[in-house]
Amino acid sequence: MKYPQVWDLDTFFKGGSQSSDFQHFVKETEELVDKLFASTSAKMTLAQLVNELVNVQKVMQRLRHGAAFVSCLKAQNVKDEHAVQWQGKLNELQAKLQNIWVELEATFVRMEDGEWQELLNHPQLSDITFSLNERRQAAAEKLAPEQEKLAAQLAVDGYHAWGEVYNQAVGRMEIPFEEGGETKRLSPGQLSNRLSSKDRKVRKRASKAYAEAWKKETPLFASTLNHLAGFRLNLYRARGWNDVLKEPLLINRMKRKTLDAMWSVINENKPKFYEFMDRKAKLLGVDKLAMHDIHAPLPSGGNEKIAYDDACELIIRHFRKVSPKLARFTEGALRDGWVEAEDRPGKRPGGFCTSFPLAKQSRIFMTYNGTMSNVATLAHELGHAYHGYCLKDKAPLAQRYAMNVAETASTFAETIVADALVQEAKTETLKLSLLENKVNRAIAFFMNIHARFLFETRFYEARKQKRLSVKELCDLMEEAQREAYGNQLSSYSPTLWAHKLHFHITGVPFYNFPYTFGYLFSIGIYQLALEKGASFEDDYIALLQDTASMTVEELALKHVGADLTKRDFWQSAMDLIIKDVDLFLEMTS
Repeated sequence: MKYPQVWDLDTFFKGGSQSSDFQHFVKETEELVDKLFASTSAKMTLAQLVNELVNVQKVMQRLRHGAAFVSCLKAQNVKDEHAVQWQGKLNELQAKLQNIWVELEATFVRMEDGEWQELLNHPQLSDITFSLNERRQAAAEKLAPEQEKLAAQLAVDGYHAWGEVYNQAVGRMEIPFEEGGETKRLSPGQLSNRLSSKDRKVRKRASKAYAEAWKKETPLFASTLNHLAGFRLNLYRARGWNDVLKEPLLINRMKRKTLDAMWSVINENKPKFYEFMDRKAKLLGVDKLAMHDIHAPLPSGGNEKIAYDDACELIIRHFRKVSPKLARFTEGALRDGWVEAEDRPGKRPGGFCTSFPLAKQSRIFMTYNGTMSNVATLAHELGHAYHGYCLKDKAPLAQRYAMNVAETASTFAETIVADALVQEAKTETLKLSLLENKVNRAIAFFMNIHARFLFETRFYEARKQKRLSVKELCDLMEEAQREAYGNQLSSYSPTLWAHKLHFHITGVPFYNFPYTFGYLFSIGIYQLALEKGASFEDDYIALLQDTASMTVEELALKHVGADLTKRDFWQSAMDLIIKDVDLFLEMTS
C-alpha cells in the first residue's frame, strides 16, 4: 500500500494512552497553567498583560495538542479507559485556563478605551486584535468573574461529564447483525456503513438493528440531554440571555439575520429537491423514500467499490486541477500517516479532523469501506486539515476559527472531487450515480441538518419549562424531521436525538447549522474558483487565513464581495446545486 490506513500517533507521543512522554507533557502543562494562574491579577501593568496574553496562548496550544491526542485515542479504541481518564484531566486543566481567561476578560472590561487601544497597538498582539476585541465585548455580557470561574469549575464534573456519557455508551455497544449466514457483532460505525447498501433488504435490516440498539439507550440519553440543556439554560438565565441561539451565533461570529436569510432561501427551494426524492423513489421501486433509502445507491449503479490507494490518488488528481498547493499538501498528509481509515471493530462511528498545533500537523479519523461516500468523507476531512495548515504560522488566537467557516474549507474540498467525478464519468450509469450522490449531500445539509436545528431549537425552548421524557423527545424529533423533509418520507428516525453524537458535544452548542452554512458558502466560493481559474488559489488561501480574524459577514464582503444578510448570495449558490437536480431529472425522465 502506498498510503497507510492506520495513522501515526507515535510522532507525538509513543505508547498511546499509557505513554510516559504524554504523562510528562500533561504534568508540564499543568505546571504552566498553575504558574499562569498565579501570575494573573487585576493589577497588571501593560507590559505584564501583554506577557500574560503571549503565555496564555502558548498554554492554549499545549492543551489543544493534548486534547487532539486523547480524542484520537478514544476514537481508534472506544474501550480505552486510560484515554477517558486523560480526558478528565485535560478537562480540569481547560477549566483552569478558562478561569484565567475570565480574569483577563474582566481586566479588558475595566480598561479605559485609551488604555485598551494602547494594548491593541502592541506589536506582539497585532495578529489577535480581532479576537481580543471579541472577548472584551462578550465579557461585558457575562457574569461577574468569580461566578464565571465557578461555572467553569462545576462544568468539569457536571456539564462535560454528562457529555462523556455518549462515548462510554458507544464504547460498550456491539450490535448483532446477520450477514453472509453468520451473526456478526458490529460497532455502531460498522453497522452505519450497511445503511447505504445497494440491497434494500440489507438497509432495512440494518436500520432496524440500529434503531433497536439505540432504543435501549434512550432512557440514559434522555437524562443526558436534559442535563446538558439544563446546565446551559441555567447559565444563560444567570447571564440574562433569553435567546438560546445567542451563544452559538456569537461562537460562529455571525448575525441572526444571516442565519435567517440562509434558512429562508433553503425552505423556498426545497420543492425542487422533493422532485428529486420522488424520482429516486420510483427508481428504487417504492412509493416514498424511507429514512434508510435516502442515501441508498441507485439500482443501476452506485455499488462501485474503490480501493483506498485509488481513492487517495483520485483526490490528489482532482485537487491539483483547482489548487496545486492543496494537492501537494494532501499527498504528503496521506503518505505520512495522517489518516486512520482502517475498517475494524472497536472504532467510534463518524469522522473528524483534529489539529496538533505544536507539530503543525493534523490527523483524520474515519472508517473506509470503499464507497464513493467514503471518498467524499476523506476529501472533506482533508479540506479541514488544509485549513489548519494554511493557519499554522498564525498566532494561536488567530487560528481559532469557528465551526461554520471550518465546514467551508472541508465542503469546498469535497465539492471539487464530487464535481470532477461527475464531469469525467465514462458511462451514463456512473454519471447518474455520482450525480445522485452529489444531490444527496445537499439534501443532508438542507433537510437532515435542518431537522436537527429545528429539534434542538424547540427542545431548548421546551426544556426551559421542564425535563422532557423519551416519548416527548422522540415526538419532537419526528415532528422536526417531517417539517424539514416536507413530509416526503414513509418513515423517520425518532431516536436520532439519542444516537447522534452532535447533540452530546459540549465544546460548542448547536452543532448543526454551521454545517449548512459551510456547505452553501463553499458552493459560492467554488463558483468563484471556476470563474477565476488559476488566480483563485492564492485568493482562497488568503480567505482561509482570515477565517479567525473577522466575522463571517466581513469575510464574505472582503473575499467574495457578498452581503450574507441578503438572499442574493445564498440563492446564487443554490442555483448551482439546482442545476445538478435538473440534470438528474432530465437523465431519468
